[in-house]
Amino acid sequence: MEVSLYMSAVSNGSSHNNKRIDGTKAIVLAVVFLLVAVAGLTYVKWWPYYHKAIKAATEHSIGSSILSGDQAAMPDPSLQAAWDYAAAYFKSVWKAALLGILLGSLVQVLLPAQWLLRVLGKTNFKSTAIGGLASLPGMMCTCCAAPIAVGLRKKNVSIGASMAFWLGNPVLNPATLIFMTFVLSWKFTLLRLVFGLILTFAVSYFANRFAGEAPVPAEVNETVNKAAEVEPEEGLLITRWLRSAGAMFLTVVPAYFISVLLLGAGRAWLFPTLGEGAMNGILAVIIFAVAGTLFVIPTAAEIPIIGTFLSFGFGTGIAGALLITLPSISLPSLLMVYRAFPRRVVWFVFASVIGLGLLSGAVGALIL
Repeated sequence: MEVSLYMSAVSNGSSHNNKRIDGTKAIVLAVVFLLVAVAGLTYVKWWPYYHKAIKAATEHSIGSSILSGDQAAMPDPSLQAAWDYAAAYFKSVWKAALLGILLGSLVQVLLPAQWLLRVLGKTNFKSTAIGGLASLPGMMCTCCAAPIAVGLRKKNVSIGASMAFWLGNPVLNPATLIFMTFVLSWKFTLLRLVFGLILTFAVSYFANRFAGEAPVPAEVNETVNKAAEVEPEEGLLITRWLRSAGAMFLTVVPAYFISVLLLGAGRAWLFPTLGEGAMNGILAVIIFAVAGTLFVIPTAAEIPIIGTFLSFGFGTGIAGALLITLPSISLPSLLMVYRAFPRRVVWFVFASVIGLGLLSGAVGALIL
């Protein structure tokens, strides 16, 4: 009897020590992820945006429109137009795109699922709000944030939280809001902030309801209420990371590249030159709201695009619509995430962006 009790105590102590070791390992891996994220964002986003903010404050400009450059009209649809746009676009985003894929794959192998589920795993507003707030330091465009959102979903983070992270990166980007204030005006910044908050937190929260039973597996509700226990995952860390990164490259990059080429070739169709009487009409706002939702741009590129359209004589209704629709999502980013989210959620977000863009256009026609 005494031997049995002794062996049981030894076993329990060994189990406790193993959990402690696993917990220490999890903390180390989380710190590694944090260091990689901070170093990458400092190099790709924070430091360059510091200099860009100074440029915006002193010159009231952050560059020419990526849509038309210094030209007075869109180039005609052609292979050359496709290549020119793709080259300009990827030159602007390739570092952030690689960082997004890197962080999206590291989320899956470095961050313990139990930790993520306790904070972001529920379908309540709290998880959605935390996901949205976590997006603020990222400052990524929709396509660069998409791989991270996919990585979060693969760890069974709730739809609302991962969607808020994805949408919050481009629409609540603090750097973009600063640039916008200096280049356009505080009215544009206020309009963007109001509708950006609605999109990031309200639309993402209601996306949970559209998912039905799909947001997270049934066992998640039990997991998130337990104490954080770290279970070791199978396989070497480097092997799991290479597998995750490879799968992400294969599923993300081809659709990304092809869709950017197609959008670059057809941008003259998506953003047509309108007659003077139609520059601020309802039909024009609808056309540009849909086009802005589908089109893909680098971070903050909506600012010179809107400025250029205003200089062409386009109305503030169109400017208000593009203010929300251009950065929020795009055809390439939708293609990246459509397997990670239920189809009805993707369509709901797509329709919500267009709807909020139309509302922003209506308000913009009145106050901008």
